[in-house]
Amino acid sequence: MRHGLTLAWRNVSQLKHSPEKLLDTTLMPIVFLLLFLYVFGGAVAGNTHSYLQQLLPGLVAQMAMFATMGLGTALNEDIHKGVFDRFRSLPIARSAPLLGTVLGDTVRFITVMAVLVGFGSVLGFRFHTDPLSVLAAFALAYVFYLAVCWISVLVGLVAPTPETVQGLAFIWVMPLTFGSSILVPDTSTMPGWLEAWTKVNPVTHLAESVRALTVGGPIGNHAWYTLAWAAGIVVVTFPLAMRMYSRRA
Repeated sequence: MRHGLTLAWRNVSQLKHSPEKLLDTTLMPIVFLLLFLYVFGGAVAGNTHSYLQQLLPGLVAQMAMFATMGLGTALNEDIHKGVFDRFRSLPIARSAPLLGTVLGDTVRFITVMAVLVGFGSVLGFRFHTDPLSVLAAFALAYVFYLAVCWISVLVGLVAPTPETVQGLAFIWVMPLTFGSSILVPDTSTMPGWLEAWTKVNPVTHLAESVRALTVGGPIGNHAWYTLAWAAGIVVVTFPLAMRMYSRRA
């Protein structure tokens, strides 16, 4: 872990010297919030103010997914540049380079969430729960984000080029995000097959957990399902990522 944290700081330092790498992360939540709020707000909730209170917590879940997409691309680029070959020559834990990549990307998560909540507050979003509940909401989103990062890492290790990583990322991110309740909390109007998918979709469980913890309402078992999904993702993807990393050694 110590080696992983050291390499994570390397990644953070790179962002400090190249802040333009966070440009897409900064603009993405603003664009999605404006687009969904003013396109769907009146139709879904009757007015944009009411919809904003439901939309922003859903976008927390969406942004937790989208923030991982650049991770696999950056990893693949580092591999092609020979960065990981240099890491292998160092007396560090075998898992340290991958752990450092994931933990170092935390800056991206913090940035996207800060921009989303900050811009949402300007538009009129307000938390309706206590600070501990709000903190728990973002902690849950962060745990899920870390888990999903390992999917992105695995894709980055498998894909032959950075361009391929970007294409593959959309294939698994889009069904999970838009086939959930992030935009429409009431999924009963969806076709039966799609509603069934949204009910088991981990992004739905995260979105509903964040809504309950930030604007109120029953949380049910959504938080537990979110944690279970996060644990399951790590259990499956972490060993696979380590195996692929060893093969590329």
